[in-house]
Amino acid sequence: TRIAELGIGRKFQKPTVFESQTIEDNLLLALNVDHSVKGTLFWRGSRDEAEQIDRVLETIRLTHARNRLAGSLSHGQKQWLEIGMLLAQDPKLLLVDEPVAGMTDVETHQTAELLKEINKEKTVMVVEHDMTFVRELGVKVTCLHEGTVLAEGTIDQVSANERVIEVYLGR
Repeated sequence: TRIAELGIGRKFQKPTVFESQTIEDNLLLALNVDHSVKGTLFWRGSRDEAEQIDRVLETIRLTHARNRLAGSLSHGQKQWLEIGMLLAQDPKLLLVDEPVAGMTDVETHQTAELLKEINKEKTVMVVEHDMTFVRELGVKVTCLHEGTVLAEGTIDQVSANERVIEVYLGR
């Protein structure tokens, strides 16, 4: 909770959603509200919270499916729902670990578009090994090795860096 209080939202590689709840309920559960027993028992959704849920659903492109059970979503849609759950917490920084692992090419493209849209208003840091996806994001790339920066720049600059090639391709 300390990390969330600092305005940092984290999403790990495997999506973690409440599969037996609807998409909308998953987002409601993620809202930054009083989660004490009393707060939960007497919670009444406000207009602002309803509007926030609507905005998140639109951003993650799941408005049409808001009443579907999360367990019925594709892998990619579950990833987007979990990103939406982060957005419902209104973080300043989103840390996202391998968001496109296991996705189809279409889902990968849609995820790139989603993260670029989110990045217009929030800082997004992505750890990813899919270089096609990284290229599609069109952002500054930092390549690390054992906690040390090997190279920074565009994907083309980093990919052509001799030290990066040596470390990752063993040449």
